[in-house]
Parts: sequence; C-alpha cells; structure tokens
Amino acid sequence: MSALIGRNAECQVLEALLRTVRDGDSEVRVLLGQAGVGKTSLLGHLRASAADFQILEATGIESEMELPFAGLHQVCAPILDLRAALPAPQRAALESAFGLSDTAPAPDRFLVGLAVIGLLVDAAARRPVLLVVDDLQWLDTVSAQTLFFVARRLPDVRVGLVLALRTPIDGIAGLPAMAVPGLADDSARELLESVFPGRLDPAVRDRIVAEARGNPLALQAISQGLNAVDLAGGFQRPDRRPVVAEIEDHYLSTLRSLPADARRVVLLAASEPVGDPSLLRRAMEVQQVP
Repeated sequence: MSALIGRNAECQVLEALLRTVRDGDSEVRVLLGQAGVGKTSLLGHLRASAADFQILEATGIESEMELPFAGLHQVCAPILDLRAALPAPQRAALESAFGLSDTAPAPDRFLVGLAVIGLLVDAAARRPVLLVVDDLQWLDTVSAQTLFFVARRLPDVRVGLVLALRTPIDGIAGLPAMAVPGLADDSARELLESVFPGRLDPAVRDRIVAEARGNPLALQAISQGLNAVDLAGGFQRPDRRPVVAEIEDHYLSTLRSLPADARRVVLLAASEPVGDPSLLRRAMEVQQVP
C-alpha cells in the first residue's frame, strides 16, 4: 500500500508496529499533532494495513466527555462476548461499568482495567488485535485513564494500541510517542496539486502553502474555498487567523449549508456511541427524520 503524501516516516513507524504485533509482541504508540495535521489519515492507513487484525476502535466525542466509561464501551463492545472467561470480580466490575448488570456493585476502576486487559489477551489468542483511539482528548476521563493503565500493563501478546490526540494530557507521560508535524513545503505543494481541480498560479500556490503551514486539512479546506479574487492573488494574510480556527469554521460552514434533516442525521450519528448503522436508523425513526 502506498504511503500518504509526505508521511513515509510516520507510515513506516506504524507498519513496524503491525509487524511487531504479528510476531507475537504488544506495542503502544501515541500520535501527537494539531487538528487537521493528518493523525486520522495515518490511523486510516494503519487500519487499511491491518486487514488480518481484529480492529477495535473509538473516537472521542466532546459531548460524551462527562459520561464515565463511554469511550471504553466503544472499544470493548465487539469483544464483550469474551467476558464470561474473566475472573468473577473483573467480570462484575466490567458489567457494572457498562450497565450490563443491575446487581453488580459500583465499578472498581482497577478491576475494570484488568478486565479490559483480559479481554484483549483472549481476543489476541484468536487473531492479532489493533486498538485505535482517535481524538483521545475528548474521551471521558475514566476511559482515557483506563486505556493508559492498559497501555502500561499489556503483556507480550498480539495487541497493538495506538492513541491519537492533539496535545499531551495527564497520564500519558512515559508512553512511546510520535509527533505528527506539518508537511514540508514540497509535500504540501504536492498535496495541494493533487486536490485542486485545475492549474494554480505558482504565486497563489505558494501563498496557500504558506498560510496552511503544513496542515493537510487546511490545505484542502483553503483550496476548496478559493474564489476569483483569491486566484488573482488577493489571498488572505498568512497570520490572519490560527489554522485550527480556520478548519473549525470550514466545518461549521459546511454543516450550516446542509438541509435541516441532514443536520439532524449528523447530530444523531455523532451521538451514537458504537457506530452501529441499525441503531442509527432506529434513532432516525424515533426522531422522525425522513
């Protein structure tokens, strides 16, 4: 599989992680980089390179940050059938955390962490496991801390754990990290030329590259919003607004341009915890979304 533009080094690190896991060891990697820099694309490349793995994944959702264990439930839902083999105290703690028992006591977070490790070990006995979490900065605190606990205590089994977030948070110190920087100018120009539907004047192209500051999503968002004045050279100053703010404005503008029913579907999809299409369809029926 071809690597992403300008990301050969990062792709090689992630592909090496998969080889380590295939060989029978566990490995952890934390991806750090600003919004839009390409962490999600790298995770997509990683998943596509792991066709022989069982992939467990979660994405931090800002609206769920106050819901304990919500992120962990995303991760564990596909392998909860393995909980029967866990020691009874661990199984009870996990079932309490996920609301699967009305008799279990309040979940002991230490036992929940051990239970997650047990699930991963049992899953890895069947096939290699890749656990991927994007936007970790928006995961609920209990889930994030549990994943850090798991990352530090994974035995040598076929499990790879990759966490992506914008900046370091409490609990991440000491875990193997890889910074995801902005693209070099040559790679930024190559990416811009690959997404822009037409020829760009070199001066305009270089101004776009300068404004985006190596941020791939900014390169794409800015190029999609070009008008005749921009193409004539009247482009905004590179220091006008932070790149992250420009990206957020681009998404807000895109969402606001959607019909009302489409925006409701997007809201329901963002609220749905495990990526289950049938659950989303039922929610749409309840909300009477056509």
